[in-house]
Amino acid sequence: MTRPAPTLALHGVPILTPGGFVHDHALVLAGGRIATIAPAAALLADAPPEMAIRDLRDAGAGAALLPGFIDTQVNGGGGVLLNDSPTVDGVAAIAAAHRRFGTTGLLPTLISDDLDVLARAIRAVDDAIAAGVPGVLGIHLEGPFLNPARKGIHDAAKFRTLDAAAIDLLSGLRRGRTLVTLAPELAPPGAIADLVARGVIVSAGHTAADHATIRRALDEGMTGFTHLFNAMTPFGSREPGVVGAALEDGGSWCGLIVDGHHVHPASLRVAARAKGLERLMLVTDAMPTVGRDEKSFTLGGRTIRAADGRCVAEDGTLAGSDLDMMTAVRNTMAVLDLPLERAVPLASANPARFLGLDGERGELLPGRAADMVLIDGGRRVREVWIGGRSFPAA
Repeated sequence: MTRPAPTLALHGVPILTPGGFVHDHALVLAGGRIATIAPAAALLADAPPEMAIRDLRDAGAGAALLPGFIDTQVNGGGGVLLNDSPTVDGVAAIAAAHRRFGTTGLLPTLISDDLDVLARAIRAVDDAIAAGVPGVLGIHLEGPFLNPARKGIHDAAKFRTLDAAAIDLLSGLRRGRTLVTLAPELAPPGAIADLVARGVIVSAGHTAADHATIRRALDEGMTGFTHLFNAMTPFGSREPGVVGAALEDGGSWCGLIVDGHHVHPASLRVAARAKGLERLMLVTDAMPTVGRDEKSFTLGGRTIRAADGRCVAEDGTLAGSDLDMMTAVRNTMAVLDLPLERAVPLASANPARFLGLDGERGELLPGRAADMVLIDGGRRVREVWIGGRSFPAA
C-alpha cells in the first residue's frame, strides 16, 4: 500500500505525546494523519522539497501542541441549540463554535424531546458526517428515557418509556457513534444489553437508581455516567446510590462538568482519587451561549441566562453550562492541582477511549488523525487542526 506523501512539518514548540512533552521534535502530517514525530534537526535536514515546514514559535513563549479535545456532551454553541436546529447547518454551526476552543471532535447532544425530533437530529448528524462537517463524531441523545425525580432542566412532559420502537430509533445512526443517556431503573430488563449489542454506548444520567440497579445495568454493558454527581442519587452510608456505583466500578467512565458550579472542588478531588484520572473525562454540557456574545436563550419556552460560566433558568435550575473545553482543562488543572500534560488526557485520550476511538483519535501518535490544538503561553487556543486541516481560533 502506498503511503501518502508528507505535506507539512510542524516544529518549534513542545509536543504532548502519551509519554509526556517532547522537545525539539517535529510532527509531520500526511493524508490528514500524523506520519511521524521525530527529532526536528535531522527530520528537517532531510525534508523533501515538496514538504511545507512551519515554525510554531510565533505562538509565543510557553506555546505547546496538544491532541485535539473531544467533547461527548455539547447541547449547543454559536447561538444554536441542537433541539431547535436539528439540521446539518445546525450541527455545523455548533461544531464551528467549539473549534475555537480546541474541540476537534464532539457529539452534538439532544436534550429530551419528541421522538420525531430525535429522528431529525439523528438524520442531521448522519448527513453531517457524510458531508464531512469537521469534528462531528456522532450524536448524544440525553433522554427522553429519564426519571422525572431527577429531571434537572429537562421537560418531564417529553419523557417516554424505552420500548422496542424506541430502541430501533436510538440505534438508527449509520455513521459515527451514538451515546444514549437514560435512567437504568426505568429501562426494561435486557433493553440496555439490546442497545449495546446494536453498537450504542449507554450512560446513566438523570436517574434515581439505587446501587443494585446500577450494578445490573453495568452487567448489561452500560459503560458511562453522565455528568457525575449531577441529577443522580448521591453516595450514602447505607445506600451507595449512583455516585457510589460509579466510583466503585473500575471499567466505566464518568463525565465531569468542571465549571465551578456543577460540582464542588472537593467532590472532584474525591472522584479523581476514587476513580482514577484515567476513567474521568471532561464534558462541557455547553449551551448556545458558548462562542456567542449574547448570553441568553430559550429552552422549552423557558428563558435561560448565562453569567460567569453558569446557565440558569428563572428558578435557579442549572441548565447546562457556558463552558468551553479549553476553560474546562484550565479549571481542572487548578482544582486537581495537575500539570497541563496530566489534565489534557481528560479532554482527549479518555473520551476517545470511552467512544472506542482510541486507535483513531485522542493522542498525538503516528497513524492517528491529525487532530491537534496549538495553545499559547496563557493556555489560550491559537489554532486547531482537524484531519490535518487548519482552523484559526479567531
